[in-house]
Amino acid sequence: MKFYDIDKDSEIIPGEFLLHIPSKAIVLCGAYDGVSVRALDGGKLFEDNVENFKKIIITTRERKTHYVAGCKGCGS
Repeated sequence: MKFYDIDKDSEIIPGEFLLHIPSKAIVLCGAYDGVSVRALDGGKLFEDNVENFKKIIITTRERKTHYVAGCKGCGS
């Protein structure tokens, strides 16, 4: 897992996970307007400057090691 600074060329999509540096928490992005990010942390919505966030990049190897299959019995 690597963390990258967010610049003007970065594409941030609502629903993406970001690292909030001051609280050291991984949060869910709700909205990004180029200046600030609205994020959800523990059920609370807050807004902060984009400089306080870092983008999380997960490699395919890491994604495969954390993959959890669904229930085999019922097929879901």
